[in-house]
Amino acid sequence: MFKIYTKTGDQGATSLIGGVRVPKSHIRIESYGTVDELNSYMGMVNDMSKNQQIGDWIREIQDRLFTIGSILATDPDKDVKMKLPDLHESDVQWLETQIDFMNESLPEMRSFILPGGNLASSTCHVARCVCRRAERICVHMHETSEVIPMIVVRYLNRLSDFLFTLCRYLSHINQSPEVEWRARV
Repeated sequence: MFKIYTKTGDQGATSLIGGVRVPKSHIRIESYGTVDELNSYMGMVNDMSKNQQIGDWIREIQDRLFTIGSILATDPDKDVKMKLPDLHESDVQWLETQIDFMNESLPEMRSFILPGGNLASSTCHVARCVCRRAERICVHMHETSEVIPMIVVRYLNRLSDFLFTLCRYLSHINQSPEVEWRARV
């Protein structure tokens, strides 16, 4: 029987793909942990949307998020023997295509939109915020000379745009009004 616990992390360290041990506070662990958190919220959005097309989109995105997680979990200084999935520019373009598709049916945005409307849309807003955090962590990694492919940053940036549009789209297809932010004057 496979045991889920290994006890190798009991002292606060874990291994990257490639075998190098790092503290669990290492920025690589923070980055792929945040991507994992995002992936979990994506699952919640899927469960709440109850829409086959959106479900197909989310499963595609969840697969890419696992790819990003494996990229972030890999020690860039080690030669890894196993074949890891990779991210392509076409993955970013795919997100843009879905954004354009959703925007065709959405009303023009004339103000900032407050998170809310329905449970699926609200949860999608949380996913969008987690995505932005993942993006910020990856940008910080790049700025501090931690090796990270810039395609990861581009994908997360576009994914946050996708998620914002999906929030609006979920409100639209569920006939939930968008709550426009009105600044107090």
